[in-house]
Amino acid sequence: MTQTSQGQPYDYRFHPLVEPGWTRLPGWRDVTVAEWESAQWQRAHCVKNVRQLQSVMGDLLDERFYADLERDQSERATMSMLLPPQMLNTMVPGEAPTTETFYADPVRRYMLPVFSDRRTDWPSHPRATRDSLHEHEMWVAEGLTHRYPTKVLAELLPTCPQYCGHCTRMDLVGNSTPQVEKLKFALKPQGRLDAMLDYLRAHPGVRDVVVSGGDVANLPWPRLEAFVSALLEIENIRDIRLATKALMGLPQHWLQDEVRAGMERLAQTANARGVMIAIHTHVNAAQSVTPLVARAAKAMLTTGIRDVRNQGVLMRGVNDSTQQLLDLCFALLDGATITPYYFYMCDMIPFSEHWRISVKRAQSLQHSILGYLPGFATPRIVCDVPYVGKRWVHQVEQYDEVRGISYWKKNYRTGIELAGDDDALARTYEYYDPIDALPAAGQAWWREHGGGDHLAVAEQRAADSRATSERQLLLDTT
Repeated sequence: MTQTSQGQPYDYRFHPLVEPGWTRLPGWRDVTVAEWESAQWQRAHCVKNVRQLQSVMGDLLDERFYADLERDQSERATMSMLLPPQMLNTMVPGEAPTTETFYADPVRRYMLPVFSDRRTDWPSHPRATRDSLHEHEMWVAEGLTHRYPTKVLAELLPTCPQYCGHCTRMDLVGNSTPQVEKLKFALKPQGRLDAMLDYLRAHPGVRDVVVSGGDVANLPWPRLEAFVSALLEIENIRDIRLATKALMGLPQHWLQDEVRAGMERLAQTANARGVMIAIHTHVNAAQSVTPLVARAAKAMLTTGIRDVRNQGVLMRGVNDSTQQLLDLCFALLDGATITPYYFYMCDMIPFSEHWRISVKRAQSLQHSILGYLPGFATPRIVCDVPYVGKRWVHQVEQYDEVRGISYWKKNYRTGIELAGDDDALARTYEYYDPIDALPAAGQAWWREHGGGDHLAVAEQRAADSRATSERQLLLDTT
């Protein structure tokens, strides 16, 4: 990294947040402030297909971009297109986009991927899987993953207000695409939520619940409040985290009177019982942090919840430099009072190789951001290792940098290993770097040993994972 005028690798400057002017886009020239700040208007005007994008962008983009996008939607996309105006408006925020600036924009690169973004040599890693973290195998009730000893993940619903191209739950969340037929929940929504609560009441060793999906902003507020209220009545639950990218992608939702009043009720009950409620959001680029996002975050903190934290994802072409990461962290911290918390390495789902970085690169980025942020707001860069979970990138046990294979250990058993798996804590678990980042010898090794139809392999592993979860759930209910 080059030296700044101050002689430091990174030169901090406070930058006030700016809401990009949406009237620079032809389709929104007549949109009023009142309309823009309405959650209902935002949801009603989401961009869901190429035609709708063209109606917003007018003649700003060449036809070659739309053709590139259409090809990706038909041949590569694992997530369907869904962009709230708020999210789309942060692409090329300072000016009217051109085709070139739109292609280069970091938010566009992960929210609106096109075919030319993807790699053609290794579009998918040979070890990529649809359920890359094997969450289905660890379901203890439908949608309830018990991977860590004291923590669970509750997937309440399979939809979001916006769909990210790199979504780790691409096998379950969102609409099916030509490449991916999505899995479906079998139980009715209330039955699924009731089964989760029953499990938590029966397992006093669980103290921490991540309430996710999908995105909790898509759950009708009365249903979400009822579920969180029920969690607050369970004596062993001490931490509740609500996962919502919509705090950034659709901040208008969190500024609604109903939501603010409901969050205040939940916070009052939680504080009286000594339980901490926090919101976890997902911001990957500094330009996404706007005054509306700051208003929404501060509104949530005003209700009395414990914190608002950010869990980003490291992606090539989006935030894989020291400058980009620190700019993002300071925008979150200084502008929006959002605490930088984690940056995950992009998971090994199909067609994600152009986003992923190596463990070595992640380690370098972790080193480069230390010392600039307060300790409490210095995010850890973590690798979510299959069958293990979050590991700090410097916790790697062994690392074959030629073949790009890192080996990891864990200090706990997941739910699927409790039944007599004595080797779970002794064995190593593998994670794989993107092949194009390897030296020539490593790439040659994978060309020889990769083999097979990568997407077919990912589909089969997803089916195997789902079958394992169904068998486990059947055993648990008999």
